[in-house]
Amino acid sequence: MKAEFKDINFKLCAIQELMYNQELLLPKFDINQFVQNYSGRKIDIDQEGYDIIPEALEYFKQLKIPTDLLKNISEIYQDGGNDIYMNICPFWSGSDDQFNITNTEDVSLFPNLKKMTIFYGEDKSILDKFISLGLDAEYI
Repeated sequence: MKAEFKDINFKLCAIQELMYNQELLLPKFDINQFVQNYSGRKIDIDQEGYDIIPEALEYFKQLKIPTDLLKNISEIYQDGGNDIYMNICPFWSGSDDQFNITNTEDVSLFPNLKKMTIFYGEDKSILDKFISLGLDAEYI
């Protein structure tokens, strides 16, 4: 069975943990290899890498994550230098909210999730919502 996420940024956190940290979701996506093999158009990372590369983000949106893998995640740690973000927006400064989690519904997909460290955003209630769900949650 495949997990259905409500919040793409929550899904990206799961991919970071499963693909790059635990190496359970393979193959690892690499933006440089992706660009070399992508035939839809020429993607110039040097020119476009300061913004989200739409095709890379779309790859992750379409990526199917087996629900049984999500049991392996007990902690989510968002950091501006995470591999997932560097493969979507290679030169991202981390100074905007484009990867902020805005919805808590996806917590239900993670039976063993205990702790979340998330990006600080304009919706300051999101942290309280995670805490009310029984998570040890804090801003980075």
